[in-house]
Amino acid sequence: MIEYLIGVDGGGTGTRVRLARNDGVLLATGSGGPSGLMHGVEQAWSAVLDALHGAFSTAGLVRPALDKMAIGLGLAGVNNRQWAADFSARNPGFGDAVIETDAFTTLVGAHQGQPGVIIAIGTGSVGEVLTTDGQRREVGGWGFPASDEAGGAWLGMRAITHAQQVLDGRAPGSDFSRALMYFCDRSNQARNVHFDSHRDSMFAWLASASQTAYAQVAPLVIQHAESDPAARQLMLDGGREVAKIAAALDPGGELPIALCGGIAAHIQPYLPEPLLALVVKPHADAAAGALRLIDQRLKGYQTC
Repeated sequence: MIEYLIGVDGGGTGTRVRLARNDGVLLATGSGGPSGLMHGVEQAWSAVLDALHGAFSTAGLVRPALDKMAIGLGLAGVNNRQWAADFSARNPGFGDAVIETDAFTTLVGAHQGQPGVIIAIGTGSVGEVLTTDGQRREVGGWGFPASDEAGGAWLGMRAITHAQQVLDGRAPGSDFSRALMYFCDRSNQARNVHFDSHRDSMFAWLASASQTAYAQVAPLVIQHAESDPAARQLMLDGGREVAKIAAALDPGGELPIALCGGIAAHIQPYLPEPLLALVVKPHADAAAGALRLIDQRLKGYQTC
């Protein structure tokens, strides 16, 4: 018998879970490292289980056997069918599971299963629409670095490009560019590697930079956007990319749009004015959406 329901929001930077009783009453939340499938199936399951352990600890409960739990997962990378199949095949023993894109679980959570648009902007970015006639469609989400416009890694990569141009003399320096250089310096020092110049330090940082590493640069863009023209331009560029995603999802501009993810609130002030009129506050997050999906699966009907 299923005793607990789990909802998972797994992205390129971190994992969040919601733990509920089988009657849907929320007990606790937990968090862990990245579980986006681009990091590998074993890493994804490990992060999910770590976050789940944290949720049970927070609730003051001993975690039962996995077959006593049913889990809904919304994960970055599920659009890659091979990754999704490999992940499903490695199910460590959950009694039941629903695996969906993080875009769809975000949509279900944001609009409580009703028609609407979501644009999720975190480490990466993706948009999805549920139309009034029940059709689903996704835009973006092709993965970093080819896509994920306006996401944290996208902002970070462009910020690092700006710092490179400053080092070359192709752009004027500023507090923003210096902060980017010192970020690379500190990252190398954390690995016990020291360099005499910002240029050498940046080359070393680039050699091992991942999607997650680039996303860790994004807070510097956000921090300096109000005072630095280059940082502000990056945020405005991101806002225009969000508007393109919205227009592709709902050309008529008729459906409510929920902006979700860790970057969403920061980029909202930089959106084009017409788009702002359609933006609504999401009802709940992607982990709640995943929890809703597994709950409704067990009840034997579809969400949408």
